[in-house]
Formats: sequence, structure tokens, C-alpha cells
Amino acid sequence: MHYELLIMHYELIKTFFKIGAVTFGGGYAMIPIIETEVVDKHHWMTKEELVDLIAVAQSCPGVFAINISIFIGYKLKKTWGAITTAFATALPSFLIILLIAMFFLRFKDNAVIEAIFRGIRPAVVALIAVPTFRLAQSANITLTNCWIPVGCAIAIWALGVSPILVIAVAGTAGYIYGQFIKPTE
Repeated sequence: MHYELLIMHYELIKTFFKIGAVTFGGGYAMIPIIETEVVDKHHWMTKEELVDLIAVAQSCPGVFAINISIFIGYKLKKTWGAITTAFATALPSFLIILLIAMFFLRFKDNAVIEAIFRGIRPAVVALIAVPTFRLAQSANITLTNCWIPVGCAIAIWALGVSPILVIAVAGTAGYIYGQFIKPTE
């Protein structure tokens, strides 16, 4: 029994350390990697469950990458799973940032380093765009309801509406729709 538990925690550490180590561009860039590891490779949950966890993690305060890892870890192994996955996800970033901090002052004005960062920025946009489109597909965003995320994005970006307000309104509207408007099957 303890052996199986150790193996599972080892798999969680290995998987989420890898996810944390290759996550450039923020937590949203890790969504395809999480999907590949958690849904496709290990079959720890379904794609629909992952989409639900992403929605919950996104609406909670804190770092998205840590939030999603905590939710997945908790679903799999309760409190110790959550601790394990959060630690494993954060550790690579901590180590990388520590190394960068130690050497950044020496290289911050280096033309090669500046050029590398100019090249990375457009790739980061793609790393965020791809999971956004995949998430839209998984959430059944169609031409009839695409106005909802577009309207929310415009409200946040152009009008300066608080993302917290958008989440609260969307959650309330979804609840009302599900309870009172949507026809029962």
C-alpha cells in the first residue's frame, strides 16, 4: 500500500516538475502540456474534468499554474496530492528564477540576450493563443455563443472592467441560465 502511494507521488512530482520546467509564457501556456500529461498520457481525468478545473483555477486568486496543479493534485490524492503537485510545479520556476537573478546583472545589457528575448515574445503569444482556442473548443464555444468571451475580453481590455466582476457576473448568469432558463433534458 505505501509502495503504491510512493509511486503515485513520484509520478505526480515527475509530471508536474516537467510541466513547471517547460512552462514559458505563464500558466496558460501550460494548458496543452497539462492536457497531454494528465488526460492523454496518465488518464488521471477526462478532458471535460480538466476544462472544469481550468475554469475554477482561473476564477481563484493566485497563480494559475499553481492553482490548477493544486486542484489536480487534490482530485487525485487529496491534501498530500495538492501539496505535492504545487511544490513540483513551482520548484522549476523557483530554480530558474534564482539562477537568472544570480546572473542577470552581468548580462542584462548584452545584445544577444536582448535579441533572444525579442524572439521569445512572439512565441509566447502563440503559446497562449493555442490553448485559448483549444479551451474554446472544449468549452463548446460556437458562433452562437462566441459573443460571450469576446464581450468579456473587450470589457476587460478596452473598458477596464475588473476581471473579478466579469467572473462574478458570468458565474451568476451561468447559474441563472442553468437553473431557470435552460430546458431540462
